[in-house]
Amino acid sequence: MEVKAKKITSILISQPEPVQGNSPYYELAKKFNLKIDFRPFIHVEGVSAKEFRKEKINPIDFSAVIFTSRNAISHYFRMCEEMRLEVPADMKYICSAESIALYLQKFTQYRKRKIFFGKTGKDQLNDVLLKHKKENFIFPCSDAHNDEIPDFLKANKIKFQKAVIYKTVCSDLSDLTDVNYDIIAFFSPSGIKSLFENFPDFKQNNTNIAAFGTTTSQAVKDCGLTLNIEAPQPESPSMTMALERFIKNKA
Repeated sequence: MEVKAKKITSILISQPEPVQGNSPYYELAKKFNLKIDFRPFIHVEGVSAKEFRKEKINPIDFSAVIFTSRNAISHYFRMCEEMRLEVPADMKYICSAESIALYLQKFTQYRKRKIFFGKTGKDQLNDVLLKHKKENFIFPCSDAHNDEIPDFLKANKIKFQKAVIYKTVCSDLSDLTDVNYDIIAFFSPSGIKSLFENFPDFKQNNTNIAAFGTTTSQAVKDCGLTLNIEAPQPESPSMTMALERFIKNKA
């Protein structure tokens, strides 16, 4: 069904509100006089040490750790603490970005000789992993993780072990009685799942759906929804740029 063209006045972002006052979302709201609300559709819960022991994985039996998020870092060190394990001083840390590597300062002494990160994008991280391919890696992740890194490690015969130490859980959205926004933006398949768990009878009607990432976009389609805004794209690499481009076309 073709979505009826109308001016965009309201957007629901299915993520926590940005802590920075100069977020591009605020600039977008000001530029187009929009109402932009933030409501995380999912949240993270740590796996207990008792539950984790069932995996029969000792987090310190490895020579290196791969981190792709701050959540992974926080829950890795939490798990070690709960299991009363001392992380070896010579443990190496491979991070998907510098911002994630810097977050390690909260948990361990930051030394360049043991902390490495990809400078830009997935391929850069792969290059770092190949430089350390003789290590035995542990990959702390959530139950809803992406398999790109495990697949790369397998393809290159690099020794590793996945360790599910936290879970992505649907948030209770019962207080969000009105979901009649002009645009709802999603950033993971779990967010789509949460929408229908909270609102089983949700109808898209004239709501435009935005999705970031190929797996999120596919989840939108798999649920029978119409995908109106897809990011990243060459002309709009971020969600805010994709939203702005769409809004301008609707004006």
